[in-house]
Amino acid sequence: MGIFTRFRDIIGSNINAMLDRAEDPEKLIKLMIREMEDTLIELKASCATVMANRKKVQRGLEDARSHEEKWEQRARLAVDKGRDELAREALLEKRRFTQAVEGMEIEQENLAVLVEQYQDDIRQLEEKLASAREKQRVLVQRHLRAQRSRKAQEEIRKMDSYETIAKFEEMESRIERMEAEADLVNYGRRPTLEEEFDKLEDDDIEKELEAMKSAARDRGETTE
Repeated sequence: MGIFTRFRDIIGSNINAMLDRAEDPEKLIKLMIREMEDTLIELKASCATVMANRKKVQRGLEDARSHEEKWEQRARLAVDKGRDELAREALLEKRRFTQAVEGMEIEQENLAVLVEQYQDDIRQLEEKLASAREKQRVLVQRHLRAQRSRKAQEEIRKMDSYETIAKFEEMESRIERMEAEADLVNYGRRPTLEEEFDKLEDDDIEKELEAMKSAARDRGETTE
């Protein structure tokens, strides 16, 4: 496939429609981008060649114009000297360079048009390539989101599975057993002598507090 055929196919393609029909959009967009990049390289290389040729023709044109002017001056000099035959020869040389100038001017115009066309093609292809790369970025993000979503759904299904629920129930039962065992540690144990005296002291404090509150009421004070 030639460079211009590929270029026309790429520019005329509907990226969105192609991706919608593709079984693997990510793979297709990668192939499209690679094709665009290769075509862009070839377009730029061809454009550079034409630009170099235009410069070459420009140098030839300037040289031909210089010779054209030189032979015209020589023809005038021959006429001034009465050398008509020599003037004819000079005019013939001038005509040869005049024809060369005319030919190179046409060639230069054609090359200028071709360069302009190449530059326009390059601009269009770069815009298409930028659009394709943006599509690729969006596709990659969608793919990543889809992967994360699928993984999350898989984790949710795992959490809802019978095996997971059974493990949680087993853990809950184990904790309840541990709590029951902790309660049984002190079950039926007789208080120590120290604990008995602490209890008595607590009773005395309560009695003393009650007596103070009673005395306060007798004095007409308000208690909370």
